[in-house]
This record gives sequence, structure tokens and C-alpha cells, in this order.
Amino acid sequence: MKVKQCSCVILLYFLTLTTLSSLVASQTCKNSCGQIPIKYPFGTGLGCGDPRFQQYVTCNQEKLTLTTHTGCYPVTNIEYSSQVIHISDPSMSTCACTQTSKGFGLDWDAPFSFHDDTVFTLLDCSTTSSPIYRTNGAYDVDSNTTVIPQCDRTGAPICSFLYSCRAISMLNLPISTCCVYTPVDLGPAFEMDLQKLQCTSYSGFYSFNGQESNPENWKYGIALKYKFNVYNDYPSSCANCERSNGVCGYGGAYDTFVCNCPGGLNTTSDCFFRSLYNHCPRLLPRHTAGNFLIFSLAYFMVRVLF
Repeated sequence: MKVKQCSCVILLYFLTLTTLSSLVASQTCKNSCGQIPIKYPFGTGLGCGDPRFQQYVTCNQEKLTLTTHTGCYPVTNIEYSSQVIHISDPSMSTCACTQTSKGFGLDWDAPFSFHDDTVFTLLDCSTTSSPIYRTNGAYDVDSNTTVIPQCDRTGAPICSFLYSCRAISMLNLPISTCCVYTPVDLGPAFEMDLQKLQCTSYSGFYSFNGQESNPENWKYGIALKYKFNVYNDYPSSCANCERSNGVCGYGGAYDTFVCNCPGGLNTTSDCFFRSLYNHCPRLLPRHTAGNFLIFSLAYFMVRVLF
């Protein structure tokens, strides 16, 4: 009789070990990348956050980066309450520095669009051959289409302020070579191809920072909007996960929701073992908490059977 009980215990132990060891591993998802807090829909690695965002926003060596077909751009800030992400472009010209650039563009299928506060200014454009200076309704012989002007004339003061910056004024460029870019015909994920537009560089900012006439203090960079889904609803399962000190992620063949908990345990709801894990580090190293759980359950089974 005892032999059968012993065999049963061994079988249950290995079933427990097999099941839980597939769930327990070192925690792959983190709630920060460098100094930037990370919340859904963003993640710090494969299986973290929302799979739609994973290929565009990545964390490498504690640096958060947005990647598009035009390059890699450091993420400087994320405003989760307003669903806005701010990035910088190292090749962008500012009041402190002017340099050549190839432009900026979003991938057509990227889950981002340009925030309304973002202002793009094209610098040192050819006034004789650039398509941005064609008059309204001009006919393009090469493409057999009607060209729509892409400069916002009401933004002329912005060009004046920018061209007064020391770095730009030293180039002695006429104000007519500056254009506040409004590509209304290209949609929310437009392509800013400076070679095609025949401009040397561009500048972007998303706030005058309360000093419209002082370009030195403008907030340079690009502000992008994002949505959680087609209805822009924050997933309730993710909210519960984050409230329990977990990190939202995904896994499996169908990228189903996963809550990644401290200690490495993945669940389909929230970190229901969080109270146990909160005490485990005082007794055991963090990476052994999973083994502690496995052996505790096995020990409990032995006590029940005997």
C-alpha cells in the first residue's frame, strides 16, 4: 500500500514540477527602461506589452528607441494619460545646431500618427525647383497630377524666429527658403523625403514652452499619438495585472494576454501569488522563488497523502 502511495506522490511531484516549471522563469518584462516608466502597450522585450507595438518601440541597454524605415529615434518621454510619445531625431536641426538630414517618416502600418501639436519646418529649400513652392492647383507635367501647396503661410513667423537663431543665421539663408510643412494630401503617416522636397534639413517641435518668440527654449522633437485598439479601450485584464504589480505581456501561438509577475510567474489574470513573492526575497534570492513555490506545493501534497 505504501509503495502505491509513494508512486503516487512521485508522479504528482513530477506533474507539479513539469507544469509550474513551464510557467516560472526569470522575469522577462520590466516596468521601466532607463529613466522611462514602461506601461501597456509598450514593453521591454519579446512577449512584453502589446505585440503591435513590440517591433517599433524597443528597450536595449536601458535605452528606449522608436524604429521606422527612416531610422532609429530615442524616446524622450511617454505621457500615458494623454497617450502621447515624444521622440528626438539626432539629425534634426534646432536653434542650437543646423545639420543635413534625410527627413522622417512613419511606417504605413505603425500604430502611431502625428500629434496635432507637432510642427515641422523645412530649412534651406530650393526656391526654384522644390515642389513645395508651386502655386495652388499647379499642374505637374511629370506625374500628370495637380500639386497641392505644402507650406502653411500663416507659419511665416515661425520661420522668422528659427532663422534668427545663431546657428542658422550664420548660413545667411533668405527667409523664402523656409517652409512650415503641412502635407495635407499625404495622410497621418506621411513621408518627409527631404531629397524629393529639395530641402537640406528640417526642424520639428511640439511646444513653444510658453516662449513663442524664443526658439532656443522650444521643445524640439516629434510628438506621436497612439491608440490601444480600434475603440481605444484600456484592456481591463491589463489594468488588473498592473494593479497587482505585474507587467502586461503576451504569449502563445495567438499572442494571448499574459500577466508577467515578480519572480517570473506568468498568469492569465493577475499576480495572485504576489503576497508570497513579496516575502520570498527576504528568505530566498528572487530567481529561486519559483523553485520555492514548486517544492512547497509538492511538500503539501505529500502531507495530504500521508
